Amino acid sequence: MKRKLIRNFCIIAHIDHGKSTLADRLLEETHVINRGAGVAQVLDDMDLEREKGITIKSHAIRLEYEHDNKTYVYNLIDTPGHVDFSYEVSRSLASCEGALLLVDASQGIEAQTMSNLYLALDNNLEIIPVINKIDIPGADVEGAVHEVSETLGVHESEVFCISAKMGTGIDSLLQGIAKYIPAPDGDRENPPQALIFDSYYDVYRGVVVLIRMYEGTLKKGDAVKLFSTGKQYEVEEIGHLGLQLIPGTSLSAGEVGYIISGIKDVSEARVGDTITTIKDGCKKALEGFQEPKPMVYSGIFPLNGEDYQDLLESLAKLKLNDSSIVYEKESSMALGFGFRCGFLGMLHLEIVKERLLREYNLPIITTTPSVTFNVSLTDGTVKSINNPVEFPDPARITEVDEPFMSVEIMVPEKFVGNIMKLAMDRRGIQKDMQYIDEKRVAIHYEMPLLEIIFDFYDRLKSVSKGYASLDYSFLDYRKANIVKVDILINGERVDAMSFMCHEDKAYNWGKSVADTLRDEIPRHLFKIALQACIGAKIIARSTISAMRKNVTAKCYGGDITRKKKLLEKQKEGKKRMKEIGSVNVPQEAFLAVLKTNRD
Repeated sequence: MKRKLIRNFCIIAHIDHGKSTLADRLLEETHVINRGAGVAQVLDDMDLEREKGITIKSHAIRLEYEHDNKTYVYNLIDTPGHVDFSYEVSRSLASCEGALLLVDASQGIEAQTMSNLYLALDNNLEIIPVINKIDIPGADVEGAVHEVSETLGVHESEVFCISAKMGTGIDSLLQGIAKYIPAPDGDRENPPQALIFDSYYDVYRGVVVLIRMYEGTLKKGDAVKLFSTGKQYEVEEIGHLGLQLIPGTSLSAGEVGYIISGIKDVSEARVGDTITTIKDGCKKALEGFQEPKPMVYSGIFPLNGEDYQDLLESLAKLKLNDSSIVYEKESSMALGFGFRCGFLGMLHLEIVKERLLREYNLPIITTTPSVTFNVSLTDGTVKSINNPVEFPDPARITEVDEPFMSVEIMVPEKFVGNIMKLAMDRRGIQKDMQYIDEKRVAIHYEMPLLEIIFDFYDRLKSVSKGYASLDYSFLDYRKANIVKVDILINGERVDAMSFMCHEDKAYNWGKSVADTLRDEIPRHLFKIALQACIGAKIIARSTISAMRKNVTAKCYGGDITRKKKLLEKQKEGKKRMKEIGSVNVPQEAFLAVLKTNRD
């Protein structure tokens, strides 16, 4: 394949702006799939992706396009748009020369779109602006074109207007890709140098490594090595990425494809690593990017204790296809044996929970999510704590640092007051406010990650009637007054319900959890105290009143002293029961605690 006829590009956009639908139309226009046949969102091959309308995993596919009596090869990489999966976007951008910036005509540029746009510009990608959904009622095509041209500094005539759903403007967009996106660099005679931009596990063939060739040529049968581990393998199969894998004989500079070389563990094929041949290979690795770092931690426990081994095996299989999951064994007095897991964000946690249930038929319970705190102790050591159970005694702590995020919120001007109040309640520090156009504002905050992970995104959508968009990235660690709040049920600490929060929020959060448990735990024959405490200090309490058994029902008339005697006996029995009785906490109570109001 002639290198000058290759075009490597991706699609970057916000959630629900039509990335996967546009990919479908491109596949139809290049005859990879039949027009109107098959399922929608072909590249979104998970049921979860189709149901939620989001892309979770990156997908790459090769297209052939005839134009001006030439056959171009387009390597399209479909990327996620949610902030939790921004690392997937960075992988894609590193493998491309151009990007389609897709913007919804009715919503304009969103916060995550801007974030991904900056990533693309940092990678020196050629940007093709595309306005989608021009056919829907309420679409402000002129306004969207003006906004995009102002943002990118291009003429309005250079902005493509399409309807991915109806297929309008797709052919002119395909011509624009050939015209504006440059051919890849690289020399096929140089030592081989390939970047791993993704990998997944195939049950029958092991790890399938997706690569972009920067220099040289890799052939079937070549002995190759990975730079990060130094491990050596033989290329058993090599080829291109169609709807299925298309075996070939080689991949050369500028091409995108896959290799299978007997790798058994996805963690060996690190994203961002460089592959070269053992003999006459390149001397220097490509400048990679860091592995995804978990931001949110939560305990995962099987609903039934006997499912622990199944959960262990299921997490191991899940990690083969999602290397961003981190987990280690954990035990809880209340929930038994389970795992402490690290996730990229709350959506990532939800996706993993759903996949465990659907793909492995494993109902699970998750504990209250937390973030990583750096705790400085009196002996001079610093510990990273993400589990409330490990939080040291306050007497041993000199300082606690929590992660702060740089947050960008884009919202129509009329909702600015609501957003500012919400951000203030979540300890946000406003840095600046910029008008994007006459109607839309970008507000920048510095905000603790702990305040974002619970329901901030949902509240943001609620107070802005769905118009606000959010993007955030790690900023730094800052000193904060963080405390551990324990939940006591009838005087017994329930470790699975403990959580860490800012001292100013401890009473509200503790009271909210206690009130939620009062509604979820059934009444017993004795009174149950539900308490939230910091160390030995009780900060909030709720009480479940005793269920009264009518012991005098059998007394028909007679002396009143008979009834009093029975009531006194019942009273003494309740005292004794309270001392030795155990409280039955249903599984629903643990789930309800996760949904308590955190304001």
